[in-house]
Amino acid sequence: MELFNSALEKNITFVHPAYFIISGLSGFPNINHYYVFLFFVFIVSVLGNTVVMAVIYLDHNLRTPKYVAVFNLAFVDLFGNSALVPKLLDIFLLNHSYISYNDCLAFLFFCYTCLSMQSFNLVALYYDRLIAIIFPLHYQVKVTHRFMLSLIASFWVFVIIAVLIAVGRLSFCKSVVINSYFCDHGQIYRLACNDHFPNYIVSCLYPVLIFWLPFIFILLSYLYIGCTLAKVATLQQGLKAFKTCIAHLSLVAIYFIPLLITFTLMEKIHPNARIINLSLTSVFPPMLNPIIYVLQTQEIKESVKRLLKIRGKSKITIQKLTIM
Repeated sequence: MELFNSALEKNITFVHPAYFIISGLSGFPNINHYYVFLFFVFIVSVLGNTVVMAVIYLDHNLRTPKYVAVFNLAFVDLFGNSALVPKLLDIFLLNHSYISYNDCLAFLFFCYTCLSMQSFNLVALYYDRLIAIIFPLHYQVKVTHRFMLSLIASFWVFVIIAVLIAVGRLSFCKSVVINSYFCDHGQIYRLACNDHFPNYIVSCLYPVLIFWLPFIFILLSYLYIGCTLAKVATLQQGLKAFKTCIAHLSLVAIYFIPLLITFTLMEKIHPNARIINLSLTSVFPPMLNPIIYVLQTQEIKESVKRLLKIRGKSKITIQKLTIM
């Protein structure tokens, strides 16, 4: 019995390295220019998403179910870029390529959680538009604050559980060099020396559940909207809706296509192509979302004008009181 217990303890012992070494971007020529570019994108993303969150918070007219999803999208974009870009610059620009085991898993968790939530945020927003266009009379009943909050909360729970499962129980006794720009799950589980077949299954299911299904839902939603508008809308209304769809679909293409290529092909894609695809997809949509999708909407523009007028009036009032 004592021999059995010792053998069992040996079987469930997992070897965790003290650190990992991230080396993905070290071999690129003129890579410092890329770091400057990422820093610029990060600053624009932080400013844009902060403005969006502030406007929605300050303007009570934007306390609608749609803007609950927009606020969450801006929060995820801000949080995701803040978790990724500063750490990336610290690793490669300041040559801090050694990262502890626990920090690496935390890095993986936050990056994948935010990257995945962007996908489901787009689903929530396009579901809102689908109901608003196809069932305008039932919109107030079907899309409520409670429904939108419940939908977003369920997405958060699902994504967090999926990412935690993806980490898995792995044992490392060989190389600790990660050929990526962050603690990439696909690169980490291939370094494990125990059975990592469950992690391989998760890496195959992950793109289907988190990227392919939302992508197909959004495309089918737009096809349904297009068919409906073609039947009931005039030519001018159809062109106006088509222009809006072009802006939205461009964001969908920028976000989904590189991710679908990268996560579907997995080890078949060249490591350098994987690094560039993932790094650009991680930072570009959070920068473009507030510019293309949010700041071009009429409600946001009117809200910004109202807030600026209120601020201007308050300054004039303060100046008059000071003079008196």
